[in-house]
Amino acid sequence: MRLIQHWIGGKPHEAEPERTGPVFNPATGEQTARVAMASVADVDLAVRTAKDALGEWRNTSLAARTRIMFAFRDLVNRHREDLAKLLVSEHGKVINDARGEVQRGLENIEFACGISQVTKGEMSENVSSSVDSYSMLQPLGVVAGITPFNFPAMVPMWMYPLAIACGNTFVLKPSEKDPSASILSAELMQQAGLPDGVLNVVQGDKVAVDRLLEHPDVAAVSFVGSTPIARSIYEVGTANGKRVQALGGAKNHMVVLPDADMDLAADAAVNAGYGSAGERCMAISVLVTVGDAADALLPKVRERMKAIRVSEGSAEDADMGPLVTEAHRDRVAGYIDSGVDEGAVLVEDGRPLIAESDGFFVGPTLFDHVEPSMTIYQDEIFGPVLSTVRVADYDEAMKLLEDNPYANGVAIFTNDGGAARKFQNEVPVGMVGINVPIPVPTAYYSFGGWKSSLFGDLHMYGPEGVRFWTRSKVVTSRWPDPSARGKNLGFPQND
Repeated sequence: MRLIQHWIGGKPHEAEPERTGPVFNPATGEQTARVAMASVADVDLAVRTAKDALGEWRNTSLAARTRIMFAFRDLVNRHREDLAKLLVSEHGKVINDARGEVQRGLENIEFACGISQVTKGEMSENVSSSVDSYSMLQPLGVVAGITPFNFPAMVPMWMYPLAIACGNTFVLKPSEKDPSASILSAELMQQAGLPDGVLNVVQGDKVAVDRLLEHPDVAAVSFVGSTPIARSIYEVGTANGKRVQALGGAKNHMVVLPDADMDLAADAAVNAGYGSAGERCMAISVLVTVGDAADALLPKVRERMKAIRVSEGSAEDADMGPLVTEAHRDRVAGYIDSGVDEGAVLVEDGRPLIAESDGFFVGPTLFDHVEPSMTIYQDEIFGPVLSTVRVADYDEAMKLLEDNPYANGVAIFTNDGGAARKFQNEVPVGMVGINVPIPVPTAYYSFGGWKSSLFGDLHMYGPEGVRFWTRSKVVTSRWPDPSARGKNLGFPQND
């Protein structure tokens, strides 16, 4: 059976792994490959290789780094269909969703192509007599990224292109559930002209993660995953002296006011709730309907749900594919059971699809009359389950958002500009959509939530990503005129 290896020093690792894990096709339930599970020694080798490559790479000119990024961008664009097919076969995405993932990754590579513009320092002349001050941004060193299963191409592209363009060397630990996209991406970086050792990939599980967090030569770690693990990553990484950004889970709400365009809102709820089978940290999982909005909205949502085509992802007409693993499918089904047991009204039930396929499918599911005390409201389900909470007015909707521990993304649907402006100013959430259900910022802004959705000070990619992968140095320089030289034992003064 095919073995998916690590990528260290510009080539696949040759040693036979001590441990391997299974890789499945989620649409059929069949194991299609084995993935190497890194040992501590494997991680140490990757970090040492990255450290050996650091000196030359950090001194490589911005012009040369930019050319490599442009070449990488062109190669990813040429191989976008190859990457998309890997996402379909290992993650279970439908092909159109997979293509969209690659496109959003490309946008971040394109931002990294402008590295010479976004890493400029500042200068002030004559801060004192014949004294100039200027700042510069310098790379941190060897840095690492730990990425989730739900976007195996895009989320790594949120990290390593910018980190590498900033002059760092990188060790990527992708999800062991869908690892092949990381290897193809590394191969394309190599073809683009990246020197050996600048980008390394270690496959694996907690063993690899723990070693990266404690390794003394790793300067920074970026992470995307669930909130409990994000909190642990942040605590352990910072305790070991590392800079850490750890993006956690979400419970994204979509507030629908009675004056909203209900057709637009219904389209948005279905697309954002069931796209990628709900396995998105920016998926809408809660509809907050204000006043009588639910009575107008839910029939339209149900109508659109019935048209969703659930199937194996390579079919061009497929709308929604399977979940990533059997265990995750069963977990999502368990949440549906819980919603029924706790008294929510099950409007559409996706569980019958489980028995109809050998793959890891759950159909689109809709609950109404969900209470904030219910498990399906409180937990991040990460599946195609949409919950409807009915509230009396705007203030009650805002209180739901204020009380929720997650604050990744939120959306409001309304035709009232004043209400929308009030909402964007008041809502305690990091990314806000106004008549936009999934407000993921473009690559030249930055991505990240508040509260338990982010641990660390800086958001991912964009301008804050540059700040995360660099540190600032300020230089004060004096080149006095020869006529000003001479003895002066007084305290230096800025005049």
